[in-house]
Amino acid sequence: MKKLAIVAALGSLGLAACNSADDASTEAMPDTVEMPADEALEPVAEEPVEDPAAMEPADPVDRAPSLESTEAAADAAAQVAADAAAAAEAAEAASAIDVNSFGGEDIPEDPPE
Repeated sequence: MKKLAIVAALGSLGLAACNSADDASTEAMPDTVEMPADEALEPVAEEPVEDPAAMEPADPVDRAPSLESTEAAADAAAQVAADAAAAAEAAEAASAIDVNSFGGEDIPEDPPE
């Protein structure tokens, strides 16, 4: 056990001897840290240039939907709404309890406690 402690102590001393002498504070001197920030704050020398192709005026007639496509979309929406209403009615009818389906027995309103 003593041999293991000696080997561990020598190993840690060997690793400590390999440590570099560089100081971390020398890498982050104010003159090197503030240079990028100073460059961002410099005034802009170029003037903005207008790009005529960027904002071409659009003709509303070209962008408006046709009457046929609008009516087709409205008809499709009405059909979807009718299908949803029919499905809701079918679900409500399926969830209703038929008293006669229990062999004619009387089902009490409130179950006994």
